[in-house]
Amino acid sequence: MPTTITMPQLGETVTEGTVAQWLKKVGDSVEKYEAFVEVSTDKVNAEVPSPVSGTIRELIVSEGETVPTGAPIAIIEEVGVSVSVSVSEPAAPAPARPASAAATLPVVHSAHANGKPAGTTGTQRSASPAVRRLAREFSIDVSALHGTGANGRVTARDVVAAAGATTAPRPPDAAPAAQRAAEPAARRPASAVPVPGELMPLSQARRIIAQRMVESKQTAPHAWTMVEVDVSNLAAWRNREKESFERAHGVKLTLFPFFMRAAVEALAAFPLMNASFTPDGIAVHKRVNLGLAVAVEGNLLVPVIRGADELSIKGLALAAGELIGRARRGRLGPNDLAGGTFTVNNTGANGSILSAPILVSGQAGIVTLEAVVRRPIVRDDDAIAVRSMVNVCLSLDHRVVDGAVASGFLADLKRRLEALGPAGAL
Repeated sequence: MPTTITMPQLGETVTEGTVAQWLKKVGDSVEKYEAFVEVSTDKVNAEVPSPVSGTIRELIVSEGETVPTGAPIAIIEEVGVSVSVSVSEPAAPAPARPASAAATLPVVHSAHANGKPAGTTGTQRSASPAVRRLAREFSIDVSALHGTGANGRVTARDVVAAAGATTAPRPPDAAPAAQRAAEPAARRPASAVPVPGELMPLSQARRIIAQRMVESKQTAPHAWTMVEVDVSNLAAWRNREKESFERAHGVKLTLFPFFMRAAVEALAAFPLMNASFTPDGIAVHKRVNLGLAVAVEGNLLVPVIRGADELSIKGLALAAGELIGRARRGRLGPNDLAGGTFTVNNTGANGSILSAPILVSGQAGIVTLEAVVRRPIVRDDDAIAVRSMVNVCLSLDHRVVDGAVASGFLADLKRRLEALGPAGAL
């Protein structure tokens, strides 16, 4: 019996989704819990598993088309069971679900469905949708690859390396320059190494990032300010604690959780920074849900630590480590990316000493911790000393706050950072 599949709702606030890529074509068979379509939203890019086993009868929505959640996107001729299926709500986890099944498992409304996943063959390897798409373009079996990424995750480099060792079409960085220049852009994967002079096709994730960045800049009048902070005592404290902390918790202790704790305390002193502009007025949030800007394989994600104002430095370190780790493994759910009220970014991890970040839409501020630099400083007594200095940069929505509030927030954050160490409680 034909079963209509609808656009899933990948998050609390998500109202529509884009079919980024069909992983199956009409006539292909699909197993229950097997990914058959890649869906993109403004929150997440995810492979969606089929709720039933059967044969693809019709693909209603074209690749690149955006439709509301709950709208029909495909019809599957189900094997063995006559049921009516809706995938508009996430299901409870199945007890023996394959590792490759997406977090937004479709619900099967059937009195006969037993909830058991179809069997899978081979070892399932962890890889992002973009990497799986790249592997399909070169006819590479992801499950056969040895992943060099975190926790054995298969990366784009692994796929490119494997493609170069097979008879499949060579990736752009393995082909002669003249051949690459003449090759149509549509044949070159968007995730491949860029070639000077070529037109790189836009991935769905990159399209959404571009749209959101333009919307933020056009909607919120951005302003920017910065302070310089002496973190010498804080750096000494962190250096003393880092080895024992990593042994005890399996997470590296950086300066970032100290920075996050100082930021949430400064937000308590300047609550207008933890607010959103609305047509009816400025909504000041009761809680601090701290967004963490994380770059992963050509994408930019902002997972959220909810209730960050109630966490200690240790709690923030563990929460951030867990979220960043899941982001890099492609294990974030839509709700992990929703509800942020203020964002922090560790741009200094890449060596940056100054940045002017774009606001996350709906937030009044984003603050960055830049690279710590050892340099000579003139002290209050005119003595010259070598200190560990760092720039802290703030972008703000000038509709919500003015310069006095923003400068007060940064001054308070600076004071708190400089007061941390050389000893304290994590």
